[in-house]
Amino acid sequence: MPGFDFDVAILGGGMGGYPAAIRASQLGLKVALVESDKLGGTCLHVGCIPTKVLLESSELYHRVAARGPEFGVNAEKVTYDYARIAARRDAVVNQLHKGVQYLMKKNKIELIEGRGRIRDRNTLEAGAKQVKAKHLVVATGSTVKTLPGLEFDGRFIVSSDHATLATSVPESICIIGAGAVGVEFATLYNQLGVKVTLLEALDRLVPLEDEDISKEMLTAFTKAGIDCRPKVKVKSAKKARDGVSVDTDQGEIWARQLMVAVGRTPRSKDIGLEQAGVEVLPNGFIKVDEWLRTSAESIHAVGDVVGGFLLAHAAAHEGMTAVEDIAGQRVAPMEQDLVTRCTYSHPQIASVGLTERQAHDKGHEVKVGRFPFTALGRAIIHGETGGFVKIVADAKTGQMLGAHIVGPNATELIAEAALTELFQGDAWELGRNIHPHPTLSEAVMEAAMAVDGRAIHV
Repeated sequence: MPGFDFDVAILGGGMGGYPAAIRASQLGLKVALVESDKLGGTCLHVGCIPTKVLLESSELYHRVAARGPEFGVNAEKVTYDYARIAARRDAVVNQLHKGVQYLMKKNKIELIEGRGRIRDRNTLEAGAKQVKAKHLVVATGSTVKTLPGLEFDGRFIVSSDHATLATSVPESICIIGAGAVGVEFATLYNQLGVKVTLLEALDRLVPLEDEDISKEMLTAFTKAGIDCRPKVKVKSAKKARDGVSVDTDQGEIWARQLMVAVGRTPRSKDIGLEQAGVEVLPNGFIKVDEWLRTSAESIHAVGDVVGGFLLAHAAAHEGMTAVEDIAGQRVAPMEQDLVTRCTYSHPQIASVGLTERQAHDKGHEVKVGRFPFTALGRAIIHGETGGFVKIVADAKTGQMLGAHIVGPNATELIAEAALTELFQGDAWELGRNIHPHPTLSEAVMEAAMAVDGRAIHV
């Protein structure tokens, strides 16, 4: 490699960066990974992993405390110890962090610690060290954003990062934003007995999901005791009475704590993109093509910093796609319609492909199959009969265009539909697959069969 120390140097060791580094090494490339903090990024340390640990504990507590007698499980007094919940959270994160560190060594990836910056199209700087490579991959991720005038203080006005790492829960909380992050934390706090008020500026909860999913979520959350308020605009917030007073267009709301969960913003500023000739869109995301190539010939970008679905598994897939392109061993380009979206609220939400409205808007003649968990034996056994599976298909060809699940284990059930989407399969093919009984997966089969009016149990 005359003039170069590495084949590829990756800026950022989160879920976009470190899987890219591993895949590049597998393809025979010499790899450097520059990271200023901990390997694993947002997902491992303040996102996907720790929040799901917290939700696992809250779900177990709530299930025993609220529904134990229904299952014949009697306990005189069920309580929770949030300090121990937090300790388990940290232990899980630490275990997985060590695993990622091991993978760097196993795959002979040179880890360079320090805040990285692009000097030119083939050079990264990390402190006083310069890293020269034939190709660069930008995987700097994103950070939480807030609303004008709502500055995080970590105590009264908090982000999801603050809430994830907290060692206690407030008596009451107001959450701004009913997207994936907002409804997950609403679930966590509600299951632990916290009074929750959930605000959403748009006209429905989880507004990026299919409209039928939003309706089901509103019903489920209201039944659970969460105060859901769609179509509410927040004007300002201030500390008041050892809590926070939130001024909205529908009056004042007071809570011990205010969480702002209104999305994330890309980490694209001050990392040298402009001087390297990388085009950045007005919203701060890096412009890339389907192979994650930027406007600079030798630079790819992946993960949250390029937009699309800001999800860990999307970032990992993009990272692997980018380095396969670099190595000249392309498999398939990145397709946003193949990204599964998973929300670990109660009930869970999972989807892939087009919503019913999106399918109509794209000119498809649409037919829909739907199957409720109330009609499924395994759901009744499990004690979770709310929700449904919905399959959206093209009425002329039968091809599945999208799948939407709200209910028990939705985030696991979506994988089969995602594979059907990848293979451009028809709904009837998904329905004809023989599913084991009794399982929750039968709901997917029945919904697929319902597309053609052939569902058995409804």
